[in-house]
Amino acid sequence: MNYTLKVVKVKKETSDTITLCFKQPGLKKIKYLPGQYLTLIFRINGRRYIRPYSFSSCPGVDEFLEITVKRMLNGVVSNHINDAVKEGDSIEVLPPMGDFIYESGDSKNIYLWGVGSGITPLISIMKFILTTSNSIVVNLIYGNRSHESTIFADLISDFQINYPTKLTVRHFHTKFVIDRTNPSVIQGRIDFQKASRILSEDEDIQNSAHYVCGPAGLKESVKNALIAKGVELENFYSEDFELVKNPEDFKDIKTQNLAISFNGMHFDLEVAKGRSILEAALESNIELPYSCQTGNCSTCKAKVLAGEVKMIGLSKERNDLSEGEFLLCCSHPLTENVYIEL
Repeated sequence: MNYTLKVVKVKKETSDTITLCFKQPGLKKIKYLPGQYLTLIFRINGRRYIRPYSFSSCPGVDEFLEITVKRMLNGVVSNHINDAVKEGDSIEVLPPMGDFIYESGDSKNIYLWGVGSGITPLISIMKFILTTSNSIVVNLIYGNRSHESTIFADLISDFQINYPTKLTVRHFHTKFVIDRTNPSVIQGRIDFQKASRILSEDEDIQNSAHYVCGPAGLKESVKNALIAKGVELENFYSEDFELVKNPEDFKDIKTQNLAISFNGMHFDLEVAKGRSILEAALESNIELPYSCQTGNCSTCKAKVLAGEVKMIGLSKERNDLSEGEFLLCCSHPLTENVYIEL
């Protein structure tokens, strides 16, 4: 079931980032968990675009449903949102999804690692923990170019004031000069050495949980630092914005033609090497269902009735797919006689 939400407020966060505040539906409220995302549907220049954006709001804390969107180079939807969406607009959305959520457990120290717009699900999780637990300490490690480009800078500062014993914040800025009088700001990127140094300050690092949202380099740096400290990765969680494709995985793949049956209609489709079946379909104006485009949800799940297909770039193992079921966002045809049904 899709929803239509009304924009009641547009907040300017930085020069290239805004927050959309949606009013909850009057009859059936949307329920979501801190860390999940909301998928928005737009039609721009005659083409349908579907994009997921993490909630920056937190249930039980914020009045509105809020997502925060940063302008991106060549980002058709993110730029449309920043330039065209205004108060009073109505936007169609899919139900909340995502498994990058806070798992309550025995961990007394929670680490939130983020870069740039990766702060959005982390700020939702941070709000939830700080307002619902008296015993858990939150460590926010957040990288940006400068203070001016730091999304939620004032909000984070307010939380530091309101929760001085429960929240520790380390800002990383990559601009050339850092004011040395501010000890909470560290020069450079969050790399393996800096992550290791932060972890070394925790005497009970084995009893910690880590949530990472940002580029692949951040994820690998934090993961490797934890491994070096002997920390089990069962409490390591990451949100992935893009599929990481290894060129070696494409050795057996070439451009193929296939057939798709969708909503009672038949489509013949050429899938170029390197393009997923979903990408090829969307580029041909075949409006298949999808959401995350990273293999983490099941919106684009389809049944392969003939031929062979290979999934590439999955960051998390999927044990919930039946035999013959594939996620089209990361699927590539291996043979010519592929026939797919949705």
